[in-house]
Amino acid sequence: MAKIESKKNPSKSPVLSPPIEQDYYISTVDQTQKVFRQLAEELKMPFISYWTSSGGSICHNDIIVFSHLLEDMPRGKTLALFLKSNGGNPEAALRLVHLLRTHYEKIILLAPFECASAATMVALGSNEIQMGPTSYLTAVDSSLKHDLSPVDHNNYLVSVSQDEVSRILRLWKQQSTKENPFPEVYKYLHPLVIGALDRSSSLSIRVCKELLSYHLRDSKRINHISKELNEGYPSHSYPITAREAIRIGLHVKPLNQKVESGLRLLNAIYSEMAKEKRNDTDIQNHHVSEICNIVECPGRQIHYLVDKDWHYRTEERRWVSMNDRSSWQSIRSNGKTWERKPLAIC
Repeated sequence: MAKIESKKNPSKSPVLSPPIEQDYYISTVDQTQKVFRQLAEELKMPFISYWTSSGGSICHNDIIVFSHLLEDMPRGKTLALFLKSNGGNPEAALRLVHLLRTHYEKIILLAPFECASAATMVALGSNEIQMGPTSYLTAVDSSLKHDLSPVDHNNYLVSVSQDEVSRILRLWKQQSTKENPFPEVYKYLHPLVIGALDRSSSLSIRVCKELLSYHLRDSKRINHISKELNEGYPSHSYPITAREAIRIGLHVKPLNQKVESGLRLLNAIYSEMAKEKRNDTDIQNHHVSEICNIVECPGRQIHYLVDKDWHYRTEERRWVSMNDRSSWQSIRSNGKTWERKPLAIC
């Protein structure tokens, strides 16, 4: 049983981590699989959902999860992928598209909600993007948290974007001064951070071009889309709606209303399932349990469960995790009932 004692007041009761609610997650899979059956009838093609909460992101471990699910699915010509995510690792996005295309010739992306940053990159690797009235993509310009990045008031590293640095340098040049701006910039940003940003920007453009090349042959069109998404927007979170995505040169079609209705229901179930469960013991200790990433296909769901305690270290002015039992969980049908087991991914 997990135990943490407050350093300031050791006499207080320890944090007791609540048990994971096994039956709850089993019951939600019953609901999501019912929606899957309805969507399968409407789509008439293999279907996978890939959903991340605000606390989750597209990462390399997700690729291993997809490989497990694809083992249970027949190979075919076309795959429908429901994706809702705020982004993540661009290299993981490239690996995901490559994995899916080893099993299917064509990918149709269903994007009724946000499909941002690295998720937009997955969209670039899809033959067709189906969007509705609340759908949006975003720019994919580089931003990163480096070990030498500045810190905020809570002593956490902050993200620095390539666009921000470029704008600082451009504004400096507009002042009609011959002074070198870098000595002043280096007072706030380490040179290695700026170098890492430039490298990350080159990586982002390269990934976009590689993803588009899976289904486009026009090099001018590939270069235009890649440059537009990396340099054409003043905000990383600028919402690129279906109308603007078509203008950029992406292959976008309207989302079927019945399919969109089913995906909204699926999103509602996932959102309730992923809701954070927090147990506060005192002002310095609490336990958190929440689901971040969900990947599901007919007959199987795999999700990542965050399950750990948090302690506030006053001397460092930051929260640190303790007693971390977070893990991937696989829920699979055995023909009669659902079985929930941990899935080891290194």
